[in-house]
Amino acid sequence: MKITSIIIFLLITLSTYLTGCRLSENKNGNNIKSPNIIFFLADDQDKYDYGCYGNKKVFTPAVDRLAKEGLLFENAFTGQAICAPSRSQLYTGNYPLKNGCFINHIKTKEDQISVTTYLNDLGYDVVLAGKSHVGPNKVYNWSHAWKPEKKEGVPRPYLPLNKIENFFKSAEKPFCMFITSDYPHGPYFDVDGKTADDFKYYPFNQSDSINPQKVKQTAGYYRSIEEDNKQLEIILDWVDKYLDKNTIFIYSADHGRTGKFTVYDRGLNVPFVVRWPGVIKPNSKTDVLIHYTDVLPTFIELAGGKSPKTIDGKSFVEVLKGNQSEIHEYVYGVQSNQNIQQTAVFPSRMVRNKKYKYIRNFNSIEVVENNLGDNEYVNTFIKMGAEKFIHIPFEELYDIENDPFEMNNLAKVPQYEETKKELIKEMYYWMNEQGDFLVKENYMPLLKPVHNHLDKTSKFKKVPKELENTLKEEDYLILHY
Repeated sequence: MKITSIIIFLLITLSTYLTGCRLSENKNGNNIKSPNIIFFLADDQDKYDYGCYGNKKVFTPAVDRLAKEGLLFENAFTGQAICAPSRSQLYTGNYPLKNGCFINHIKTKEDQISVTTYLNDLGYDVVLAGKSHVGPNKVYNWSHAWKPEKKEGVPRPYLPLNKIENFFKSAEKPFCMFITSDYPHGPYFDVDGKTADDFKYYPFNQSDSINPQKVKQTAGYYRSIEEDNKQLEIILDWVDKYLDKNTIFIYSADHGRTGKFTVYDRGLNVPFVVRWPGVIKPNSKTDVLIHYTDVLPTFIELAGGKSPKTIDGKSFVEVLKGNQSEIHEYVYGVQSNQNIQQTAVFPSRMVRNKKYKYIRNFNSIEVVENNLGDNEYVNTFIKMGAEKFIHIPFEELYDIENDPFEMNNLAKVPQYEETKKELIKEMYYWMNEQGDFLVKENYMPLLKPVHNHLDKTSKFKKVPKELENTLKEEDYLILHY
């Protein structure tokens, strides 16, 4: 009788353990403890605009709560400070040039394999809840994809909160969910009665504090941040209510607002906070250098799989477990000002380690004459691009440790010549690996737009009449899209 009771007890205990741990089977047939993975992505928010990153004038209680309960990354980067290219890196593990989405509103290459395939193969549902901005469907084959929902009295759509809650309640197997907010991206709330003293300014945007229109815009931006935190707080409460502790929750923002379209840190250095109860030590920080391309290989490892060597990123699972060893010496960045509202020909590339950062602006006014060819109209648009950014030099070099806001360009200081040469060599090595068209000397291609044409007037820019509709199909670089 005693033996029977013991066996029944053991069976019940084992059943409870399996349910709590949610074992699944990976490709190799190995049983693994599979955590749920939730990635909350805000839209257009500076790393500097969070309480947990030092701004006490902004209201971010939900993100601050995550930081107290988890791990805050100081050196997390995206490779491009714009919506679609930033997201495509998260989902493919490849930098924008390799995955194909290196200007906004274009699709990734059809030969790319994304998180949906990798994690589906490892027994996961892979869900997108909110803003998409990526394609094609062949690459991003979500188990479920729920669009943002319109809501009265707010400037942007809301997350599909009911669908998220119902999914948490009913999930029967491990899942990876990207919750992608439309906030705090403009248009912002209309807020009156605020002054510059209500906000925090930095060396790069100090002049905004004496511009009434900019102050009002910042008031609306801060209010939109607050609204996004409300959504995040609701979701965190549901995670704690419905899901077991073996759930990893990551918060980030796709790129900075004040550095959007650039390769400065205020665009590329993103907030990144991770909570994993029982694994991550609460209220901890790391300065290990990580990149958005590292997110996919990390998720693959967490799900019990092995990341392919063909992708750019590396897993940072060991960092989550407390290991402070570096996984990268360098991270890289891309800038393209074509196919955006204020479209112009002004591409840049960046390489950065923890100490120094090098930027090359390939169509600077200093070198624009070298980029001209035989086509009169193409040349005109190339010149216009250089003239639009006339104060930006060909080369920029910053000592990030001593000049975190990149205010003092050292590119022409003789004592930094060797440092500069090393970074240029590393940048070109990476560019060649990525198949970057800018490795070709004195070559400045026009990139075919999807929305914003160089030779067409729009509500965002005026094109001289004599230049309207002058560019032909053959004037553009042939690309996958």
